[in-house]
Amino acid sequence: MQPTSILLLILGYFSILILFSYFTGRKNDNSNESFFKANRQAPWYLVAFGMIGASLSGVTFISVPGKVEGSQFVYFQLVLGYIVGYFVIGTVLLPLYYKLNLTSIYSYLGDRFGRFSYKTGAWFFIISRTVGSNLRLLLVADVLQTLVFEKLGIPYWITVSTTIFLIWVYTFKSGIKTIIWTDTLQTFFMLLSVAICIVTVSEDLGLNINTISGFIADSDFSKTFFFEDPSVPEYFWKQFLSGAFIAIVMTGLDQDMMQKNLTCRSLKDAQKNMFWFTIVLTFVNFMFLVLGLLFTEYALKNNIDAHKDQLFPILANEHLGTIVAFSFILGLIAAAYSSADSALTSLTTSFSIDILEIEKKYDSSKQIAIRKRIHLSFVFVSIFVILLFKYAFNDSSIIDKVLKFAGFTYGPLLGLYSFGLFTKWKIKDKFTPLVAITSVILSILLNLKSEAWFGFAFGFEILIVNGLLTFIGLILIRSKQN
Repeated sequence: MQPTSILLLILGYFSILILFSYFTGRKNDNSNESFFKANRQAPWYLVAFGMIGASLSGVTFISVPGKVEGSQFVYFQLVLGYIVGYFVIGTVLLPLYYKLNLTSIYSYLGDRFGRFSYKTGAWFFIISRTVGSNLRLLLVADVLQTLVFEKLGIPYWITVSTTIFLIWVYTFKSGIKTIIWTDTLQTFFMLLSVAICIVTVSEDLGLNINTISGFIADSDFSKTFFFEDPSVPEYFWKQFLSGAFIAIVMTGLDQDMMQKNLTCRSLKDAQKNMFWFTIVLTFVNFMFLVLGLLFTEYALKNNIDAHKDQLFPILANEHLGTIVAFSFILGLIAAAYSSADSALTSLTTSFSIDILEIEKKYDSSKQIAIRKRIHLSFVFVSIFVILLFKYAFNDSSIIDKVLKFAGFTYGPLLGLYSFGLFTKWKIKDKFTPLVAITSVILSILLNLKSEAWFGFAFGFEILIVNGLLTFIGLILIRSKQN
């Protein structure tokens, strides 16, 4: 596709999202109840479908297929662990959040432990989501820059700034109420794109519905389970357990994902949402791995030099025709923006409710004005973070960076919630920030030195270690008064 054609596609896509925003924001478009909770009237099936796109993001769209050449289907071990994590969310965390009628899930920490724990949880989420969501968006910005804006002579910083401001345009009025609908649309576009790409590359490889499963099974790239060496990060139980805990913290303890669940009309609806979301997301992740296998085989067969995060973009835009190129761009921007728009909204929610406590300190009109300023401020924060990481950490598969970073920043949340749910102890609340920060530092040290010290390399399971260190730290600061 020509750069001008891609640019027109992007502009048309955003026009549709802005139109959706207009219709969903006509009523109560300025209320915080609408922005934060969608008035608790969102249909569960729309929430479930839209969450798929928000969970996957542009990183999954590009990095998961790109990982198959180097690590086969090892990622699916992580996905199987997600199922356990989502079960815990549906049966343990969602009942708690609905019982307490929370807007921000970190309010629980304030009720359970005190103000310092509450603020610690909120700040760790804000840091985690700010970095994680913008790492995801960075990958998409890189691709769009290469395919479109660089050829038009537009600098990278303008590409990034324009993208984020367009997201702000269609979310600033009704926030999560709009996102429930736009994410549903974006998930549909993303899945349609994947289906078109799989069908097209399968035909080019001479495969049909009767032969494709055998081809996948016989491929050297389809090995899924790794039980041979417990010391390596690919070992099954490391991946599986990491997947379970990653799902718990990056969905169940994440304001971004839980804010969508809390828009459902009732706990029962929210649990139905999690059930169907789990089934569909597992299948969709497997399809991304299948796509990666087919693309890798196609590249090898045709001697195409395309690897890792460049595999999908190069094949789609240079070798598989206009329809696949169109589908790739459509799916990429759908995956990217369905994750980025909800992140912008959830960060606004957490900073407003948890850090500034606007519901306690201001009347409704003042709350709305402050919320709008915070929302816009996070636009500038996102631009800064993307540009920073673009030039500081741009050397490997981004999905690995996102998940590894989550191990360090979500670990204290895992420890705090585990301690709160599974013990009855009180703690000396003022020491919670020290415990959390110490746990992160020790986890980073273990991650760097464990192979030299113990002959054991940590993978994503560093999240579990971090959570355990936080849990132990909380035991050490428990109060004698229970």
